[in-house]
Amino acid sequence: QLKLVESGGGLVQPGGSLRLSCAGSGGSLGNYAIGWFRQAPGKEREQIGCISAISRRDGPTDLRDSVKGRFTIVRDNDKNKNTVYLQMNNLEPEDTGTYYCARRRATGVYNEHRFCASDPGMYDVWGRGTQVTVSS
Repeated sequence: QLKLVESGGGLVQPGGSLRLSCAGSGGSLGNYAIGWFRQAPGKEREQIGCISAISRRDGPTDLRDSVKGRFTIVRDNDKNKNTVYLQMNNLEPEDTGTYYCARRRATGVYNEHRFCASDPGMYDVWGRGTQVTVSS
């Protein structure tokens, strides 16, 4: 059974960078779209971005407008890594929250699980999250 574990969060000053990792075990991430979500205190969980599994190489990726140009998502499908990364640059206080990664749900529609979706309900396996705090 697939398990996802996020890591790499921490406290960073505005303008700083972090790289979050989403490591999979018990199953491959390579054939599934993987989404990154953020939940700030008192707010609903929102999607930050997603990387699809349409081609052999990375992407395409979808990113929220507020993070475009600052965040990127890449995957490493090597069987020894099986990890998706969220690189976050030029961080802002508004980026503070708990970050989660999740696997796109397979619905029975051919290859649908390879494509990104923004609705958290379309993801079936979630990690426990990693906290990111951007503060001076």
